Amino acid sequence: MAFNYDEYLRVDKLPTLWCWGCGDGVILKSLIRAIAKIGWNMDDVCVVSGIGCSGRLSSYINCNTVHTTHGRTIPVATGIKLANPDKRVIVVAGDGDALAIGGNHTIHGARRNIDLNFIVINNFIYGLTNSQVSPTTPQGFWTVTTQYGNVDPNFDAANLAIAAGATFVARESVNNPKRIEKVFAEGLQHNGFSFFDIFSNCHINLGRKNKMGEAVQALKWIESIVVSKPKFDELSEAEKVGKFPTGVLHKDETKIEYCKAYESVIEKAQASAKH
Repeated sequence: MAFNYDEYLRVDKLPTLWCWGCGDGVILKSLIRAIAKIGWNMDDVCVVSGIGCSGRLSSYINCNTVHTTHGRTIPVATGIKLANPDKRVIVVAGDGDALAIGGNHTIHGARRNIDLNFIVINNFIYGLTNSQVSPTTPQGFWTVTTQYGNVDPNFDAANLAIAAGATFVARESVNNPKRIEKVFAEGLQHNGFSFFDIFSNCHINLGRKNKMGEAVQALKWIESIVVSKPKFDELSEAEKVGKFPTGVLHKDETKIEYCKAYESVIEKAQASAKH
């Protein structure tokens, strides 16, 4: 039986405004297939997106959506989840949105272990705002703000999320849509802060300007820097330099989810008010 994409998409908003060959469409497709796989009702789903190319994702998915300000996806999503703890809240942001201007909120969302599903579309650049350096831009790369090469060391976003307290952390690339769908399906069902570091291509504002060619060449570059976690664990420390493990990188089912913990605060406050 063919998958009915029209049920999950705002077809009146199509075609998308993303550049041809952009990985954002792959991620959108993988997300709706994962939602369908686990059987969520789209009326119970809310997608919160920020500013940037990734922010457009909420325009195309057929559920409750909020397109919020730059770097503020996690605070908005936190408010939505606390007010509606029985609903499913998915957050989508780019690497600049999630790790630069919104980095502080990302850390505390992970620390609280609130049941949000945070998808970071990591294309190593500020794509929409004309290719400024981001926290994940590799050293040596040209951007409009590092025209002699980026000197900053780049973030490993997944390691940051693990260190901050996220209880589900996974990474995949748009070269493997089925693997993205698989980790989405697992992480969306996790009761706690789920963090997905999804490597995507920006062959226009990163690829062309770093002489990487078009979309296919950009995807080949991404493929050259990722390796499955089992194979990554077998590498020497020297071989791990410049490589990023993929798959489920961390999972903890023991830590209490924030909404659940907050319920006890509400109960105590209500009990106190009666006396």
